Amino acid sequence: MSPLPSPDEPKGRLSVVSIGPGDLDNLTPLARKTIEGSDIVIGNRFYLDQMRPLLDGKRVIFSHMGKEVERAKEAVSLARDERVAMVSGGDAGVYGMASIVLEVAQREAPGLDVKIVPGVTAATAAASVLGSPLSGDFLVISLSDLLTPWEVIERRLDLGFQLGIPIALYNPRSHNRPGNLRKALEIGLRHARPETPVGIVRNAYRGDGESHEVTDLRSLFENDSMVDMHSMVIIGGETSALLKEGDNVRGIITPRGYHRKYVY
Repeated sequence: MSPLPSPDEPKGRLSVVSIGPGDLDNLTPLARKTIEGSDIVIGNRFYLDQMRPLLDGKRVIFSHMGKEVERAKEAVSLARDERVAMVSGGDAGVYGMASIVLEVAQREAPGLDVKIVPGVTAATAAASVLGSPLSGDFLVISLSDLLTPWEVIERRLDLGFQLGIPIALYNPRSHNRPGNLRKALEIGLRHARPETPVGIVRNAYRGDGESHEVTDLRSLFENDSMVDMHSMVIIGGETSALLKEGDNVRGIITPRGYHRKYVY
């Protein structure tokens, strides 16, 4: 016979739901089911607005950028007695809400049932728009220094470019950090070919706002004005090449290595 639950033991459930790029077509069936099965949905207004068709009849709590700790605490508190879904863009475990929610829950509600629902992260969404630039090993780095000191980011970039593998840059450029991308590209130019292909994807899988272009490392260093916080920047590795249709550049491809083993 199972022991009776403690009066202080949480009775609810907290799900951190990854919503992918934002288009409902890219929401996983599990993510949709979890949101639909929740009593309360909480999250950043930008992401909640993308989920509006799924929110009818639910209590919706809007939060704002920079309020992640407060949002996590409120979600944990509510989940003691309710089924709560915390939405997080992309994949919640990749620069998302998963870690802070787990930290808060571990400290404030050790018995709480917390589930992390995976989703499509921005790096793979953007890569699919460009073709296949991340086919083998690759590195993911955020250029936001809000939570990570810039000197740590610089060291990681320097080591990463020395590996010669593709690098996907999250949070590449913003009004508050307009120079971080250029600093990163300067580090890249110390180790990589100036003509290394670079893909810029803005609003991947977000409807009419999606756009992309392919340039090279030196050109982007000279002018990065087209990049903003809604962009992913993918810098090719030493084997990456332009993906072409005739004379037209379609994207970027990084060979997986089949040419070393097979004839095709």
